[in-house]
Amino acid sequence: MEKPVAFAVAAHPDDIEFMMSGTLMLLGECGYELHVMNVANGNCGSAVEDGPATAARRFGEAQEAAAAMGATLHPPLTNDLEILYSLPLLRGLGAVMRAVRPTVVLTQSPADYMEDHMIACRLAVTAAFSRGMRNFITDPETPPVAGEVAVYHALPYGLCDGFGHPVRPDFCVDVESVLARKRAALACHRSQKEWLDTSQGLDSYLVAMEDMCHETGRRSGRFNCAEGWRRHAHLGFSEPGFDPIAAALGARVCNVPDQTGDQDGGRPERKI
Repeated sequence: MEKPVAFAVAAHPDDIEFMMSGTLMLLGECGYELHVMNVANGNCGSAVEDGPATAARRFGEAQEAAAAMGATLHPPLTNDLEILYSLPLLRGLGAVMRAVRPTVVLTQSPADYMEDHMIACRLAVTAAFSRGMRNFITDPETPPVAGEVAVYHALPYGLCDGFGHPVRPDFCVDVESVLARKRAALACHRSQKEWLDTSQGLDSYLVAMEDMCHETGRRSGRFNCAEGWRRHAHLGFSEPGFDPIAAALGARVCNVPDQTGDQDGGRPERKI
């Protein structure tokens, strides 16, 4: 029997490690084969090096981080700030999606402070949606695949949308047992720590990640350290009750009650 596959897709090197890697590694501990991909190469993430040198350095760091997570890394498709909802990128990501054949797709929030993040999310959703469409041609051309897939959206960096409003997760995953591994994977992105310290005044790259985990755990009402998730609608992807994260992680998952008064509508109760 083939292993189930979890595929994390994000915009830039370190986005996965910040917001998704704990859940990804827990799935790995449950027997999942892990794959990761950054749509962009990180070429804008330096105040001192040129674009090609920065991209090369960051790909090396991404390889180290993937190894730390126990995941296979797939090469990027474009430069930073050039992630557009375009046919070339969709064909490229669609080919990887079909080759990987994931059961679980982890991707970024559709509400985020940065366009690259939101468009990478849209590309990942459409690549998963079109996985079985024989008349959609990928690049390289890859045969369509069958099977259910569940798409989950991580919380945005900063836990807020582009207007500064908190983004509430549907459920949280307890990642305390893998926090040290999450920290080690993020620490591989040494050049990004330097860049964010310079460009955004982020005094402690690793502490910022841990602070968001602890805040998400507080919002869960149950866990000390957590990652938050929203489940994409099942339509076009799976049967309504297909929820492989809940099935794999069990008691490490808890629903999050609506305590914010936000007006994003109700959501179906997840069975854990």
